[in-house]
Amino acid sequence: MGVLMRRYWHPVCTSMQLPSPDAPPLRVRLLGEDYVVFRDTAGEVGMLDELCMHRGASLALGRVEEGGLRCLYHGWKFDVKGRVMETPNHADPKYRERMKAPAYPVREAGGLVWAYVGPKDQVPEFSRYAFMEAQPEHRVALRVNVSCNYLQLVEGGEDSSHVGVLHTNMARPGWIDDSFVPNPDVVNPAALVSNDLEPALKIEETAFGFQYVALRKTNEPGVKNARVVPFIIPYGRIIPAPAFLFTVFEVPDDDTHTSTYIVVHGNAPVTDDKIIELLGLDDKRYYDRKSCAYTSTWADNFGQDRERMKDSWTGLVGVEVEDATIALSQGPLYDRSKEHLVPADQGVVRVRRALLNAVKVAAENGTPPGVGLDLRSVSACDVQMEDGALWQDLVPSHRETAAA
Repeated sequence: MGVLMRRYWHPVCTSMQLPSPDAPPLRVRLLGEDYVVFRDTAGEVGMLDELCMHRGASLALGRVEEGGLRCLYHGWKFDVKGRVMETPNHADPKYRERMKAPAYPVREAGGLVWAYVGPKDQVPEFSRYAFMEAQPEHRVALRVNVSCNYLQLVEGGEDSSHVGVLHTNMARPGWIDDSFVPNPDVVNPAALVSNDLEPALKIEETAFGFQYVALRKTNEPGVKNARVVPFIIPYGRIIPAPAFLFTVFEVPDDDTHTSTYIVVHGNAPVTDDKIIELLGLDDKRYYDRKSCAYTSTWADNFGQDRERMKDSWTGLVGVEVEDATIALSQGPLYDRSKEHLVPADQGVVRVRRALLNAVKVAAENGTPPGVGLDLRSVSACDVQMEDGALWQDLVPSHRETAAA
């Protein structure tokens, strides 16, 4: 899986974590390795190995100044490409010119900083997403660090049947007295228009992974609710809300830690505060906005209010709080050999199959699904569909990337 993961570009931080030229450097962990990301005086972003090539001090403690990142230990200074700019304790310029710190290709797009850490002779085209085209005021990019394996979060994202249960309060208002009322919040990705908790799933492979539709019964004869969600290998998905799209990446820091990147975009202005409140992350018990850490643990029962469960299904507040809590409750690395799957879990099964097939392709030095693709046409929807209609027609652009 590590070989596969290194064939893709990955988000490593949000642009706001490096808010200005010469901002403090940021220590990041990706695929079990430690790096430092910094924005130089000209505003360009670079990513280097965390430990200085001279004596191994952490560059995350360094000074960002005058076009580079300077190590505190002996003052060696590097630019965003890894070139050695200064070596104060060894002034020989010929030595400096022969040296280069390990540096990685970096792109900044859509409110995120992306890096590639795979084989140098296999650098793919940078994949673009629809949210990268959105006006900045119509887009929010957030990071949430969760202490569990990335796949637990991915599987939750591709599990449509959990939406109407785990997110009951936001998905099915009126559940207490069994009077279904659609949630009017146009930003809410858990807002369902059907009370059906047993959706029928249909799945189709694509060049980026697969797409599936969850078909739910409605009160209108001959009409079903169709919720189409794509899985973008190795860990991406797009979730429809009434007026916005949520693009989510579950990036593995290592085997038991994940950086979740949530990018919300649409045709109307949206703010960080609105999305953070919707996700339940405005409560400091759950989320530290500065470090991006999801902070709730078993120490406080994940902040669950048992008394509040009289009118709250989970005793928790917010979509991300509920998703992260459930993933964390499975433990840092869940043993799937003990589970008992049902037809509603087809999306989860297909995620595992898609990843294992991609691993085989990477192991044979082939091009895994999704590598280097332009993904701007990949989308999601939640609409009413008449019986007999083709669900694939709901997102026709996916047909162009349907696997042969």
